[in-house]
Amino acid sequence: MAGGAVQPVAAAPWVRGFVVGSYEYAFRYGGKAGFTRTGEIEPGVDCRHGSSTHFADDVRTKHAVASQAWRTQQEIDWIAAPPGLEKVRAPNLTRFFIWDRALSHRGYKKEIETYVNPFAAEDPGQPEVTGRIGDGFNLDGKVKASDFISPDGEQGIDNNLYRAWGCDAPWRGNGNATLHLRANDKMQGGLYTMVVRISGNADPMNDDNAVVEIGYSPDKITQNAKAEVGTDYSYRILKSEQYTRLKAKIRNGVVETEQVAELHTPRIAWFYDQTGDTNFTQGRIRLNIAADGQSATGLIGGYRNWRDLYAENTFAQDGGQQGIREHEDHVALYYALRRNADGMYNPKTKKYDGISSVYRIKLATAYVVDPGQPMEVPKLLAEEDRKAAFEATKLAVITGTDTRVPQLVPPGTSQAAIGIMERLVVDLPSKDFFLKTLYRQRFPGEDEEGIPPWMQDPLDKKPQAPQQQPAKPRQEARAKSAPAAKP
Repeated sequence: MAGGAVQPVAAAPWVRGFVVGSYEYAFRYGGKAGFTRTGEIEPGVDCRHGSSTHFADDVRTKHAVASQAWRTQQEIDWIAAPPGLEKVRAPNLTRFFIWDRALSHRGYKKEIETYVNPFAAEDPGQPEVTGRIGDGFNLDGKVKASDFISPDGEQGIDNNLYRAWGCDAPWRGNGNATLHLRANDKMQGGLYTMVVRISGNADPMNDDNAVVEIGYSPDKITQNAKAEVGTDYSYRILKSEQYTRLKAKIRNGVVETEQVAELHTPRIAWFYDQTGDTNFTQGRIRLNIAADGQSATGLIGGYRNWRDLYAENTFAQDGGQQGIREHEDHVALYYALRRNADGMYNPKTKKYDGISSVYRIKLATAYVVDPGQPMEVPKLLAEEDRKAAFEATKLAVITGTDTRVPQLVPPGTSQAAIGIMERLVVDLPSKDFFLKTLYRQRFPGEDEEGIPPWMQDPLDKKPQAPQQQPAKPRQEARAKSAPAAKP
């Protein structure tokens, strides 16, 4: 009788692709079960005092501007409740941008713009995460008393961005944090696309020599009839910037990559000027592939320059707009980042330039392919001036932080409601007081109403209507020095 043992199936090359449909900071939510939301502060095991609510109303705003010794009592009172608001066509918007102008100058001198120079203002205090559970990785190979513990019990988890910002109102929620929702909505709407490709030669669920590629795709996310991220569509992956190739091992569908010196991926953004490279230092990725291979979840982590994180959140529009609308104080967030920095040690300053950061992703199956020919990340030419202004503003923040010399606001932004407040207060009975009392930086080329050239309408020479984003800059943006810092 002829026969033989059953031969194992020969290993064969395999490839799986995914498109990222949800991309957010890996913050946990410890709100109390059954809590009835009666306001914006909700306590929990993560944030004992609830979410931060800076500038949520006139009382909090008044408290913020009252801390500057150089303000008069009338200035403090009128900023909180501008007289004559009922006379203007947009009272809430007018008050909003008066607050923007005032809150943008809270330094030790009124000439210093707050958000470009947060170090020149007092620390308002940011409530920080008090819980011990945190998602992420042991990035430094140590187990410290201050580290988090992962939900599955791993010790030594480094995620100090969560500690610093986890109680900030717009980043905190049970799947409905304001800025997480906004960023995901814009990503799914076509602002940018991130894809992942995994390949190997053994089994897609178990492979000791797999490869993970992550990067930017020029193709917009395709949604189904339910406005969900569609499955099995094709996306190109660019191998230029915002791209990394990593070695990985897969065990029962869990993908663990090597830790690399630099990990490049697209970064969270809700406006074009924020888009770019995350540039994680000592980065790594973990993915959990569903049994059917149709979806996956995961974490991306490493150390990020904390000044970059500050700028990305603050200057997508301008610090005042972002802070008042979202009830967050970027000065407080700045100090929280600086206080919790724990990586990328700088021997010159003897301080840390980085903060351990972890991002959470959800993925849908896709065909990830190479483009027909090498190509760079496309640019949106209509927004490049605005992006240049964003980068110049970030540079000014870094320069000021490193030197402690306050910097001027680069041209091309709407920082301190430049050009916006001037138009809104036209019918305000107390407009002369605010225009005279609230300091603002001046720029070359302003018209008689104080509108800078990049916000002027070239057709009728009148300022454009205020929008929920700054007007596009039309000048080269450079950081310049302002008054010297106090000793």
